[in-house]
Amino acid sequence: MSRKIFKTLSDLTAHVGQEAGVSDWVTVTQEQVNQFAQATGDHQWIHVDVERAKAGPFGAPIAHGFLTLSMVPRFFDEALTIEEAGMGINYGLNKVRFMAPVRVGSRLRGRLTLVSCDPIDNNGVQMVWDVVVELEGSAKPACVAQTVSRRYP
Repeated sequence: MSRKIFKTLSDLTAHVGQEAGVSDWVTVTQEQVNQFAQATGDHQWIHVDVERAKAGPFGAPIAHGFLTLSMVPRFFDEALTIEEAGMGINYGLNKVRFMAPVRVGSRLRGRLTLVSCDPIDNNGVQMVWDVVVELEGSAKPACVAQTVSRRYP
């Protein structure tokens, strides 16, 4: 994918309501799933017991929903650059839904649409983004989320 480059924070306002970028595809590995389980303490068999998961409802181990969600910053990093931004913070989420299971070995990418971009203190902006985490080969996305982030020069 080609990276969208915004020179300044104010350049974002012209893109409200538009798709701002699409990330590259990334493959979800069992190692990532295991490391996420270790970091979070979520060792549900559907994620980490490969043999049992093969006989389970999805025919393979699946990624944690929150692992899928945690890839959103990566998708932003791959899809767009804001040259003027010196610092960014996650401010929250308005909505998250996990729409389809992500089997280990599947590929995901993020499709990013800017919903709003409003000025805040210290010359920053608060942005609301619709993020669709696409699951290769699936009619349904793996996840849809509305993120809120702040960027500062």
